Amino acid sequence: MSLLVVGLSHRSAPVSVLERASLASDSQIKLLQDTLAAEPATEAAVLATCNRIELYADVDKFHAGVAELSMLLAQHSGVGLEELTPYLYVHYEDRAVHHLFSVACGLDSMVVGEGQILGQIKDALALGQELHTAGRLINDLFQQALRVGKRAHSETGIDRAGQSLVTFGLQQLADGADVEEWAADKRVLVIGAGSMSSLAATTLARLGVRELVIANRTLERAERLAAVLAEPDGVAAHAVPMASVGEELTRADVAVSCTGATGLVLTAESVAAALAEHVVHEASPSLGETLRAPEGSLVARLAATAARDGRVHDRSAAAGLTDDDAGAGRGSAPDPASQAPAGLETRGSAPDSASQAQAGLDGLDVLAGADGCPVGLEPPPAEDLAQHGAWVDNAGRSVRTGSGARARANGPVRLALLDLAMPRDIDGAVHRLAGVRLVDIESLAEASADAPMAADVDQVRGIVSDEVAAFGAAQRAAHITPTVVALRAMAADVVAGEVARLEGRLPGLDEKQRAEIGQTVRRVVDKLLHAPTVRVKQLAGEPGGAGYADALRTLFDLDPETVASVSRADMNDPNRGRV
Repeated sequence: MSLLVVGLSHRSAPVSVLERASLASDSQIKLLQDTLAAEPATEAAVLATCNRIELYADVDKFHAGVAELSMLLAQHSGVGLEELTPYLYVHYEDRAVHHLFSVACGLDSMVVGEGQILGQIKDALALGQELHTAGRLINDLFQQALRVGKRAHSETGIDRAGQSLVTFGLQQLADGADVEEWAADKRVLVIGAGSMSSLAATTLARLGVRELVIANRTLERAERLAAVLAEPDGVAAHAVPMASVGEELTRADVAVSCTGATGLVLTAESVAAALAEHVVHEASPSLGETLRAPEGSLVARLAATAARDGRVHDRSAAAGLTDDDAGAGRGSAPDPASQAPAGLETRGSAPDSASQAQAGLDGLDVLAGADGCPVGLEPPPAEDLAQHGAWVDNAGRSVRTGSGARARANGPVRLALLDLAMPRDIDGAVHRLAGVRLVDIESLAEASADAPMAADVDQVRGIVSDEVAAFGAAQRAAHITPTVVALRAMAADVVAGEVARLEGRLPGLDEKQRAEIGQTVRRVVDKLLHAPTVRVKQLAGEPGGAGYADALRTLFDLDPETVASVSRADMNDPNRGRV
């Protein structure tokens, strides 16, 4: 066995490098094909997830293999070799097996213990099998990795140490609140319908969100996912084309994005525009009622004059109110809750006329801009409305600066964004927008670094070590199996030849006698070979036992081509190692 893995992950490289080095499906296929065409590699598989890219290969030369695999990763990822090299790690033989088994158990995941990696390992093996780049070693390795991962999850409490990236991301969005309570009554936009997006949508449906909207480049795929989620007793879900993302974002409370796009799906400008539209559609109608000044006040007279001259939009008309409706109840004390500007709490008794007038002035400033009297001014840009509304809603909000930082708020957040894509789908600059909380791969890495490790992690590490030793022994034993099979085939040919020669020299033997003689000779040969072949398999399974196959071939003068043909026949078995 000469297993080599060259790769990079969130543990070795910054997110900015990982997202540039990500591999699309077509690039993965071409990488595998080129790896197999390279001289040092005889079989290969690529494991590409949102936070790792790893190329596994069976090579005959270590140094040449490292150089070739590194060059191929740089070539197909689009990141120059000189820039990529400092972030690459290399594992060989048993260390490579240990690494993959640790990955399969979730020990190397951004969120320790998450189980989604098992599906990604299965997909990597399936791709290698489809392209015929997965040979004996890769098949056995990835099949065993899947079994080890399942064993870790079934025999230990590793699931308590972490959860899926989706669940962990939603917990970060909830920012300390109970996730199920936080998700209740939310309208969620999920962008993408791949495996990660589907997992996100399923998780959100299980949490009991009010509505799910699935947007995808291929509408049919989004419709299939929405139909599954909306089955009897399911969540209200429907699909929309990608062109509708901007419009849907104006009505969403949460947006989750994970696509294979190479560029940004949501820019800071598009998110800001969605926030502005939300303020116009949802906040402004209430402002027309909230900010009406007392009848006869200076503000009321100014507003009436401006409305008559067409210089300020008539809020009553927009709300479908008649003049009688608008004036109803003006003589009574206003309700403090309805009179307070959106996002502010009122306590105590009803405000007096002076405070109401001030509220009216403040409200008109919001509607027309804060530069002066609203009379005669053009309507303000929608961005200003969004900014003013967000300032009110997020008083006391603090923002973490830096790439991938999460926006935290003491009060309610207008739009929560979860970016699970690599490269990122959502512009990192949106965390500077008031009213927005962004959680992305980088901020998840920061948060998970401080997460407590469960005691079960040690137990999983023990499982991994035991399984690595067992896999190595099995591979070394399997390496000698074709030689043993070839030896027994040679012995069978010798028996058949000698029986035929005896029949020629003793033509008077009847059928029963010939059969008895043949059976006796075969038993003698089997007994002579049994102990040596069993023992050689045991010895071959021990460290340093690979040389026993060469010794058998030399001692019995076995044809190397016969041994190779046995190996090819085993690999051509259509039922071997399929996933």
